[in-house]
Amino acid sequence: MTTWEHRVTETFPGLRVERTPAPVRAQVLDNLRQAIVQRQLAPGQRLIERELVELTGVSRTSVREALRELAAEGLVTTVPNKGTVVASVSAEEARQLYQVRSALEGLAGRLFALNAQPAHRTALVRALNRIERTADRGAPVLAAKDAFYDVLFEGGGNEALRSVVAGLHARVSVLRFLSLSVPGRTEQTVAEIRAIVGAALSGDAEATAAACSRHVEAAGRVALAALREQEQASENGHTSDNAEHAGGDAGTGGAHTGRRGRPARLKAAASA
Repeated sequence: MTTWEHRVTETFPGLRVERTPAPVRAQVLDNLRQAIVQRQLAPGQRLIERELVELTGVSRTSVREALRELAAEGLVTTVPNKGTVVASVSAEEARQLYQVRSALEGLAGRLFALNAQPAHRTALVRALNRIERTADRGAPVLAAKDAFYDVLFEGGGNEALRSVVAGLHARVSVLRFLSLSVPGRTEQTVAEIRAIVGAALSGDAEATAAACSRHVEAAGRVALAALREQEQASENGHTSDNAEHAGGDAGTGGAHTGRRGRPARLKAAASA
C-alpha cells in the first residue's frame, strides 16, 4: 500500500473492503452507502473511480457496479462535465420525503396494531429494548431503529407497503442520520419509539398510527432545520470562495487556487 493509500485509508477506515466470504461487490456497495449516509462522503463531493479503487482495495469493475446501484438508489448522480457526485437533498425534497414517510409509517403502525401476532409484539418490545441499550451507550441507534421497523412492517403483514418504503430507504437514511446527529434528538427518538410501542401493545390502531406519524414529523422538523443551516452555510461558503477566487485572479493573473479536482476530504488526507 502506498503512503497516500495508507493515509486516506486511515481517514476513511470504513471504506476498506475485507477479504471475507461475503461478495466483494456487496461489501463495496455497503461501505460506500454507509459513507454517504454518515456524510463521510459529503453531498456534492466528486467520486473518482481511481480514488475509490485505491480506498476500497477492489477492482474498478466492482466500484463501477457499486456506483450504478447507488445511482439507482438515488444516493449518487451524474453531473455533466463533472462526473459522478454524491447526491444532495434540498430542504424542499426532504420536506416531501418526510410527508410520504409520515403517511406510510402511520399506515404501518395501524396495520401492526390490527394484525400483529403475540410473537410480533414480543419482538417489538425487544427491538425497543435494543434501541434503549444502544442509546444508553451513546452509540448510533440507526441500525437498531432499522431492526425495529423490520418488526413493525413484518407484524403489519403488508408486503406491498414494505416494498414501497424499502424503495425510499436509502435516501431517507441520509436524512435520518442527519436528524439523529442533532444533540438531544436521540433521547427524543427513544421517547417517541416508546410511545409507538405502548400504543401498539394496547391494540389501538389509531393511536399507533398517530404515534408513528408524530415520530416521523418530529424527525422531519429536526432534519429540515439542519438542512437549512447547511444550505445557508454552503451559500456563505460559495460567496467566500468567489471572493477568494476574484482576489486570487487579480493578484496572480488568473492562477488556479487548487480547489478543484480531488475531493476536498481526500486532498486533506493526502497532504496530512
